Amino acid sequence: MQHRAQAVQAVVRRISDRQAAFRYALDLTLARGGRGMAVAGFEGGWVEARRPACTAAGIELLDTAFRDHAENLHTALTPADWGIADTGTLVIDSASEDLRLATMLAEVHVALLPVSKIRPDAASLETLLDTALKSAAPSYLAFITGASRTADIERVLAIGVHGPRELHILLME
Repeated sequence: MQHRAQAVQAVVRRISDRQAAFRYALDLTLARGGRGMAVAGFEGGWVEARRPACTAAGIELLDTAFRDHAENLHTALTPADWGIADTGTLVIDSASEDLRLATMLAEVHVALLPVSKIRPDAASLETLLDTALKSAAPSYLAFITGASRTADIERVLAIGVHGPRELHILLME
């Protein structure tokens, strides 16, 4: 997973827990001159406990209504549901609009992926994906491989056109 993700210019780090992931995202926001950090996909109590650290650092912690705060979404911290090792791809169940907006509008996306959720290839996710897509709840699965990139007709590469300019994958042991 790590080698393939780095091949598509994702930054991959190993961390010990969610607190380390939060600290990493906060430090990255500060280093890049960001003013706002979105945290989506985590339970509210855990997010609220992080608010004082953001306030002390002068960073606005956004945890809901991202549509109303799009101009302040510099860094997004989200969980990833699965990783696909052979392509370095993250799979995120993005049924929540805020989770989708966080992963698409932020300049920098920091995804927390438990090592136990890494599968060797997409085929090994077939049963899990089938279950997720057939549930009664609305579903929206995002497959993310590296930072957003595109090239126009003249083959000029543009990074961050329809998504984050940077992807950081934090592998949690």
